[in-house]
Amino acid sequence: MVNKLAVIGVEDFLSAAEKYPVIDVRTPSEFIAGHIPGALNVPLFSDKERSVVGTIYKQEGEEAAVIKGLDFVGPKMSDLLKQGVKAAGADKKLLVHCWRGGRRSASMAWLFSQADIECLLLEGGYKNYRNYVFEVLGQERNIIVVGGMTGSGKTEILKEIALRGEQVIDLEGLANHRGSAFGAIGMPPQPSTEYFANILFEQIRKLDTEKRLFLEDESLNIGSVFMPDIFYRKIREARVIAVMCDIDTRLPRLLEEYGKMPPSLLEDSINRIRKRLGGKEADEALKSVRENNMEKAIRIVLRYYDKTYNYGLDKRERDMVIQIETRSGDAGENASKVLDVADSFSA
Repeated sequence: MVNKLAVIGVEDFLSAAEKYPVIDVRTPSEFIAGHIPGALNVPLFSDKERSVVGTIYKQEGEEAAVIKGLDFVGPKMSDLLKQGVKAAGADKKLLVHCWRGGRRSASMAWLFSQADIECLLLEGGYKNYRNYVFEVLGQERNIIVVGGMTGSGKTEILKEIALRGEQVIDLEGLANHRGSAFGAIGMPPQPSTEYFANILFEQIRKLDTEKRLFLEDESLNIGSVFMPDIFYRKIREARVIAVMCDIDTRLPRLLEEYGKMPPSLLEDSINRIRKRLGGKEADEALKSVRENNMEKAIRIVLRYYDKTYNYGLDKRERDMVIQIETRSGDAGENASKVLDVADSFSA
């Protein structure tokens, strides 16, 4: 039996995480709120147990808290060790962290070492990781924002741009939301705002800061998820290439996306923006959905979203926005137009 334990910085920890399992020993609720992508939760304490230990620490001091913690952990040490052995596998190596790189992670690393598992602890814990997340998200980048009114096919355009070798991040894909009141329909549950920042970081940290990065134009929130302020500011300061096409060009895509959705979900989404649509317009849109006249319903809703998007575009610096007029719904063709404009920025 060998007691192997070392503390490493966040960059080395993340590099090692590409090969070895990450064990997050925080409570289940801490883990659910946000964690390092790919990490496994092997909590030293349950949420209730941690609360009790914390209260004793404040009221009676460290020694009493440690003794109570041992009371909780003692009966489940065998099960915790079994989880560690299973996760470590043949490599017999684990990356372990808690909130601040303190007693919880050190205790679990000691326990795992009893099975001759080498443990590397994250210096400063998850708190240090989160600081690093915001540091990377705040780095200077050559961001180009692809904009356009609802139904312009921005996501498909970005996919085409990615196929041509450009750096692209699909923010709506990460958020599991299309960005409007209808954006959650047919999508998986959204991540927490905290976890969204973590998965965004995981994508962006692997990109070249010297090369341009294409993103879709988004508001501060994508559904219930809020973008990190430091990153959102970068989007607001970036150049925008707005793909502008009329309603008739956008309708086929929107009918394909939403025309087959359950009417009840569409009605719920319309009711969520009822005040912004206006009662008369909302009633007319609801009636159209019930009559299966999806084209009319979409036209009514688009009038609101078009007005909102144009208002947001007007709030940007004029010399930072270039509009591309198109009558094509073809993503490949529109991607070429976007790239032609993007190339002119460095010409």
